[in-house]
Amino acid sequence: MDTSSQEALVSVIIPTYNRPAYLKEAIESAIQQTYQNIEIIVADDCGPASAENQKIVEAFQEPRVIFRRNQTNVGVTQNFANAIKQARGKYIASLNDDDMWNKDFLEKLVPPLEANPDLALAFCDHYVIDETGAINYPETEKVSRACNRAYLKEGVYQPFCKLAIVESAVAPACAALIRKDVDDLTNIPSEVKNYYDLFLNYLCCRSGRGAYYYPDRLTRYRIHSHSYTYSYSKKNVENNIRDANAHIFCFERFMEDKRLGELKPDLEKRLSQEMTSLGINLLRAKKAAEARPYLWSALSQNPSLRSIVALILSFTPQSLASRF
Repeated sequence: MDTSSQEALVSVIIPTYNRPAYLKEAIESAIQQTYQNIEIIVADDCGPASAENQKIVEAFQEPRVIFRRNQTNVGVTQNFANAIKQARGKYIASLNDDDMWNKDFLEKLVPPLEANPDLALAFCDHYVIDETGAINYPETEKVSRACNRAYLKEGVYQPFCKLAIVESAVAPACAALIRKDVDDLTNIPSEVKNYYDLFLNYLCCRSGRGAYYYPDRLTRYRIHSHSYTYSYSKKNVENNIRDANAHIFCFERFMEDKRLGELKPDLEKRLSQEMTSLGINLLRAKKAAEARPYLWSALSQNPSLRSIVALILSFTPQSLASRF
């Protein structure tokens, strides 16, 4: 490893809210990095476990770990943005409070950025783990394929807008290292809700800079009963409506950016899928009248059998439509 890259300070941001059971493991995985020139900002969003989280941080007796608590609960996106304002590093790495890094995560991703100032970020693949930390290998392979990382070769991708925004290959919330000066990384609208990572991808790729991909799985993404991924998979209607609205906001913003003009067909498809998802979940919530405009919009942009069926069901009795 090039020891000169040790000169670059990395700010590790761990946004946390009421998950002390996993927070300790996340912090440990950051402290144990073989790349040691780091500061770790544990950004507590003023939840019921705030006092416990502070005790966890203090127990490490590690001067590189900084605990900051919001005075009020501001949500994950603003919590992350507030922490960036405090960060002093040349690079920013986000680590979910329930995820973990391999010891060589930063060691592998810092050098490519140091060697090439025309890169916005470096990213890698990741494992999927369960509540106990055990690796779910079938799910890991499934996610790698779904996000196109299974087919990527190591190297620079420039531009990387389609990879980041459409294919979700870049996971900045746990598996990427971002150059802090690539954009105003605090400029993340509150409307993106829990999907600040998607908007981060947009801020990075719109710069025209490239991304470096390291194909090994250097991080561990946890799916558990209190995670957003789990709640979405269980058809939690309220959460799904919130998430679809957040995605619609993002993709509408992306489509307004002329720098992403080549992605318009892909963005229209994704927007149509999210509008269909919102419409279906509104049907499940027995709000057929609210669902129809989104389903009509989905059909006008990128029709699918799913959106057609949902629109038809919106005109049937709500007791039937809500079962979709």
